[in-house]
Amino acid sequence: MALEACALAAPLAGGLVLSWALEACLSLRPRPPWRRPASAVILHAGLWMCAFALAWALARRPYFAAALALAGAGLIVVVNNAKYQALREPFVWADFEYFTDALRHPRLYLPFLGPWRALGAAAGAGAALASGLMLEEPESSWAGAMAVGFGGAVMAVAAGRRQVRVTFDARKDLRRLGLAMALWRYAGSERQAQEPPATPFSAPPPQRPPVLPDLVSVQSESFFDPRGCYPQVRPELLAAFDALCAQACAHGPLRVASWGANTVRTEFAFLSGLDAGRQGVHRYQPYRRLARSGLASLAGYLRELGYRTVCVHPYHGSFYGRDRVLPLLGFDEFIDISAFEGGAPGHPYVGDREVAAWVIELLGRERTGPLYVHVITMENHGPLHWERVDAGDAAAVCREPLPEDCRDLVAYCRHLRNADAMFGMLASALAASPRPAGLCLYGDHVPIMPGVYRRLGAPSGETDYVIWRPDGPAGAPPAAPLAASDLGPAFMAHMGLMSAP
Repeated sequence: MALEACALAAPLAGGLVLSWALEACLSLRPRPPWRRPASAVILHAGLWMCAFALAWALARRPYFAAALALAGAGLIVVVNNAKYQALREPFVWADFEYFTDALRHPRLYLPFLGPWRALGAAAGAGAALASGLMLEEPESSWAGAMAVGFGGAVMAVAAGRRQVRVTFDARKDLRRLGLAMALWRYAGSERQAQEPPATPFSAPPPQRPPVLPDLVSVQSESFFDPRGCYPQVRPELLAAFDALCAQACAHGPLRVASWGANTVRTEFAFLSGLDAGRQGVHRYQPYRRLARSGLASLAGYLRELGYRTVCVHPYHGSFYGRDRVLPLLGFDEFIDISAFEGGAPGHPYVGDREVAAWVIELLGRERTGPLYVHVITMENHGPLHWERVDAGDAAAVCREPLPEDCRDLVAYCRHLRNADAMFGMLASALAASPRPAGLCLYGDHVPIMPGVYRRLGAPSGETDYVIWRPDGPAGAPPAAPLAASDLGPAFMAHMGLMSAP
């Protein structure tokens, strides 16, 4: 027994040390273990023992088990670093959901992992598998594995019960606590039952106006105005958007809670009126739990006023669970990709012009009551670096040549032209309608264009918004910064459906 314990000590303890060395390879490096709270160190060790024990029970080879557990940790490090490079944010507990999403929707995720990271992860896993099977003989290990796993579980649970403060700022928490404790505390916080928070839409609507306007809000994928950052872009690129801003009730930069992806964060902020602070841990993926808790929303508020509420998203309805969540947020009907014929010409996603035509047809149908349509577009979704552009594309959107590594900007602006056409189509249809109407447009986040940002500079991370109505002011108001969580209430206020915030 003593000999077995000595033989086990090397892979168990050595693997634990190597797991901390792997953690130090994170793009945002945590403090060394001796500078963390003791409970964070004990939790890390306990979870490592559990992972080692499980791998040992399956593989019956202790060194091979350590290699398998390290390979799993290494995969999280690789994914974290890819996410941090593209989105400027470390891996959080809610991101485990995206492992299955990556299998169902690989185009939305795998291109950002990069071929070298993918090959490195595959090569490391293959080497661990081959060496473990060839260099180590199997041996019975159930009792030992159970003992190690039980000991690790006791350590992890005891350490995890200690009250360790978290801010839900993923960067700060990762640096201070390390990856294991940050994930553990986020997971526990997410599971805690709580009453749905009050939102700006919790109050009952005011007295119903005599005529309710038709309303359309558009969350335009990756939309922001690039002309301020990149003077190479043609000024007429967003002509329809400029015209709306010139006659807007309000317009300006929009503060959003994500960079490059995580559309549902801005989407939920707009529909709920809750900022990141009030969302707590749910800010990273509010549709997992918070959006299902029965809180009041913009769509529900309008439904109480007598609106029929429709959400249009030309992608798979199961993505982010929208087909289940959006009805809980007050939408009478959710329209997904099944209502459309396919992607835009030369592009895998449904085009913005086609979405606009569909919404215009919906607005024109015979009905007796007001209609609210919330649109979540897809055309400008990346990976932009997978798209082909030629000299004609560049000349159409840029007034001077771009560096070769900035072709993503050409692809992006090519889609912005279609987004701008969508804005103009919707505004024209609403202006021609016999009913009063209102339109709100905004971007969910800036696009992922790392080559462009390295060469030409990065934007602030803010997107743009505009609130417009056909009978709005004749002169352009000054640009007014706004948070995404304040945009929905502001839209309602400018349409006369809510008191001004």
